[in-house]
Amino acid sequence: MAQNRRDGVSRREFMSTAALAAGTVAIVPSHVLGAKSGSTPPSDTVNIAQIGCGGKGSSDCRFAEKAGGKIVALCDVDSRRAAGIFNAYGKRAKTFKDFRKLLEKMGSDIDAVVVSTADHMHARISLQAIQMGKGVYCQKPLTRTVKESRMIAQAAAKHKVATQMGIQAHSSGSHQLTGDFIRAGAIGTVREVHIWTDRPVKWWPQGMGAPSGKHSAPKELSWDLWVGVAPERAYHPSYLPFVWRGWVGFGTGALGDIGCHAFDSPFLALGLGAPSSVKAVSSEFNKISFPKWSIVEYQFPAVGDRPAVKLVWYDGGKKPPRPKELEKSRSWGSNGKLYIGDKGKMFNGQIIPETKRRAFGKPPRVLQRPGDHYGDWINACKGAKKDGKPVVPGANFAYSGPLTEAVLLGNIALYYPGEELKWDSQKMTFTNKPQADALLTSEYREGWKL
Repeated sequence: MAQNRRDGVSRREFMSTAALAAGTVAIVPSHVLGAKSGSTPPSDTVNIAQIGCGGKGSSDCRFAEKAGGKIVALCDVDSRRAAGIFNAYGKRAKTFKDFRKLLEKMGSDIDAVVVSTADHMHARISLQAIQMGKGVYCQKPLTRTVKESRMIAQAAAKHKVATQMGIQAHSSGSHQLTGDFIRAGAIGTVREVHIWTDRPVKWWPQGMGAPSGKHSAPKELSWDLWVGVAPERAYHPSYLPFVWRGWVGFGTGALGDIGCHAFDSPFLALGLGAPSSVKAVSSEFNKISFPKWSIVEYQFPAVGDRPAVKLVWYDGGKKPPRPKELEKSRSWGSNGKLYIGDKGKMFNGQIIPETKRRAFGKPPRVLQRPGDHYGDWINACKGAKKDGKPVVPGANFAYSGPLTEAVLLGNIALYYPGEELKWDSQKMTFTNKPQADALLTSEYREGWKL
């Protein structure tokens, strides 16, 4: 797929070399190199670069190939964590530690990128790939900060690339079925939703102070590359792997981990968008790691015929009162969703009690069901059509960007416990607390800015 080759050197290679010689990094959209932004690959094969190969990255890699993609490049800052995927695909895929070098050296050979790194690197990697005209599949949350989510969604729209966020349940049909029940009036008008999770306590620690003691990074890990955009700090084993979710500079806590999955249901079912306000209470929050538990209340304004909706999030073992409609024989669970209507309730997608669910039967199908979560994205990268229309992934960045924004506003509310922060999404400001606007973004290390 090399483009505009002359005397054995592609135009992309020439421009990259010139940029490096000048001491800069060029981010060159593919249309500058003779290809339209968001163009269809010249074959049925979508060549993919997998960035982040340990943990979730290993399954993303396999699912992307199963859906019809071809892994041609792998990147991970920790060769020990990535060993399984490197060994499985390394004979036919080039391996890298620095994603910037991957994109520089293989930009003309890849069509799309899968981003499965820690949260703080999502935006930096996704934005560069988008600006190069590559399709992007990014794990949730889309970004670590609200402004990054807005930026990434706008960039994807500008460059017309195929995108998808890793919230696989979006394509299962379960969230759409919940929406069908609600729109059929199964529980009347819904004005309240409660969502709870057992994270973080059972999964990773939170509420910690800064780690102490001197440690040397394992030889297989490039610590500087792992820190990436975040402020420089010394290596400590308390930061990784996986436990980075609890640290403010790297992760987004329980909200970032589960919120994008859990909020997807009410966003689809009730047509939610940007909240008008957010308020939080929590255990002690030292601004270094997220609190051990939190309760966050969102207010969503009325839109059309739908009234205003209150959504309450609980984590760290907190949960709402058990409804009387739920049979004693059924578990209330450590993770769940409760919709409250003026004529009934739904628990985890089912009308309660069971007798009422059976009496109602199946609702008419209203909300469109996506196809395969990875497959839709792969087909969109190919420019495929279904029923004469281009395939558009359901959790594309135009949808998942605003969803992520709403989720991450809850983390900002933690800084002002008990205060209702009024949010103007269009202007991207807290109208009654402008000093909180500073938390919409973060500092980026020199050389790593977006």
